[in-house]
Amino acid sequence: MARTVIDPITRIEGHLRVEMEVTNGKVSDAWVSGGCFRGMELVVADRTPADAAQIVQRICGVCPVSHVHASSIAAEKALGITISNSARIIRNLMEGAQFLHSNILWFYNLAALDYVNPLNALTADIADAYALVEAAGTSMHSDLPALKKKLEAFAANGQLSIFSGNWFDADDGTAYTLTPELDLICTAHYLEALQMQSLASEVAALLGGKMPHIMTSVPGGTMWVPTEQKLDDLKSMVDSIYNWVAETMIPDTLALAPFYADAFNFGKGCGRYIAWGVFDGPGWPYDDNYIEQMKNRYLPMGVLDESLSVTDVQEDLITEYMGRSWYKGSDTYVSPYFVTDPEYTDYNTDDRYTWVKCAAYGGKPYEAGSMARLFAAYKRKVPFIVEQIDTLSAALNARKGDLTAFESTLGRTAIRQIETLYVAQLMKDWTAELMEAIKGGDSTYFTPATTDSGSGTGFWEAPRGALYHSEKVSGGKIEGYQIIIPSTWNLSPINENGDHGPLEQALIGVPVGDMEKPINALRTVHSFDPCTACAVHITEPATGKHFETVTSPWGVK
Repeated sequence: MARTVIDPITRIEGHLRVEMEVTNGKVSDAWVSGGCFRGMELVVADRTPADAAQIVQRICGVCPVSHVHASSIAAEKALGITISNSARIIRNLMEGAQFLHSNILWFYNLAALDYVNPLNALTADIADAYALVEAAGTSMHSDLPALKKKLEAFAANGQLSIFSGNWFDADDGTAYTLTPELDLICTAHYLEALQMQSLASEVAALLGGKMPHIMTSVPGGTMWVPTEQKLDDLKSMVDSIYNWVAETMIPDTLALAPFYADAFNFGKGCGRYIAWGVFDGPGWPYDDNYIEQMKNRYLPMGVLDESLSVTDVQEDLITEYMGRSWYKGSDTYVSPYFVTDPEYTDYNTDDRYTWVKCAAYGGKPYEAGSMARLFAAYKRKVPFIVEQIDTLSAALNARKGDLTAFESTLGRTAIRQIETLYVAQLMKDWTAELMEAIKGGDSTYFTPATTDSGSGTGFWEAPRGALYHSEKVSGGKIEGYQIIIPSTWNLSPINENGDHGPLEQALIGVPVGDMEKPINALRTVHSFDPCTACAVHITEPATGKHFETVTSPWGVK
């Protein structure tokens, strides 16, 4: 029995440490530690809900749009606002642009280098590579001979530029197994993805004024007013992104899968899934029925237990436990009665070892993220998702309707491309819908508040999963604010019952061939797309600064 540590985890947002105990070549225990420090919930105190919506975006530069929308929804629930139909469509477009940016960035530029070795592409046969492009049904918008020469120049210079610092030399028989030709194709797509995720950010900037940290989404709707030129630009960019995603991402996934089939056998996680839903659907508004609103989203809300049966969310089942994190006490708080009282002790896997709180639903850990959203959508019978998951299942020789086939490191990685294609298609649909709404005279983009006091919760999704913003407003000023981020769910430490969080459970059982470079563990971590910048919000012990205790304005329970 020995221990291996990955610290820091690279190619993620924020700072993350993973410590694993390895027995007989497999992980037998694991501890995931979030190590960055923030204070957004404190910053928004005594500010207006409009201020808060802009400030909380600064939690993260990858998914700021999701934070402004979750915060805006919380404010709208508190202040009696129902946004207009055009504002709903524009909000969906802004969110969709960010989802496309994040999903493309994650798949190619953050996770792909766990499977793709650009060095191996140096021996690729160009003719065979082009033949493989055609056989795999994927796209190619790059000059492969020129790319190969560029890689040769990198290697001859003793460096790989953006491809440096990875584990291409891991001493593990399952480390990197693609053919040189497929490595060359995927390296080309890695570089194309840099351009496509940038184009998705341009869409968000067109709608939001800039990106990251858009300026036009506010409680009450949007400050963005469409013009003919803006809509033409929007349509052109959306069409370009859709075409590339449709031609490239799922074919690449299917081309990679046979070379790493063993990654379908580990990395399951806790086997329970939670999604609040995202992209508000037609039939707007929903007569203040928040549950129906969440169920009728394009990616609908759903809580799935071990049997993968889907139920509606109950807010009072959401809890946070403090006993294994760097906060005072070992209490469990129930939504929205959360308390944050930081107290760093030391890193001790037998006691407290992370700044991430332990989020739970009904006392149990739940996984959030794209797979949770797609499972919920499949169970809610969203036609596009059902068709695509069934098609992908057949391509992977899995039984139709058997979602458990995706409960693994590679399954979690593969299924997310269905979401990317779905959102890319929806972006085309919403652009057309907005054009029709404007032609029909719908030019209302902002709705003012009807009161200056109240409480509300914004259930929404970031690309990484379920996002919760809750606020209490009194006299137009925020009296209390709480946030639970997707990675709070996924990176949760051991709970009061001794159960590991979702990522820790996914790591247990992962094969380790090289203790110094445990590549399969890294693949598993990246399959969750962690964001610890989002997961931790509270303190900065390095400066000696101690923030005051944050208690729920509803009273502590």
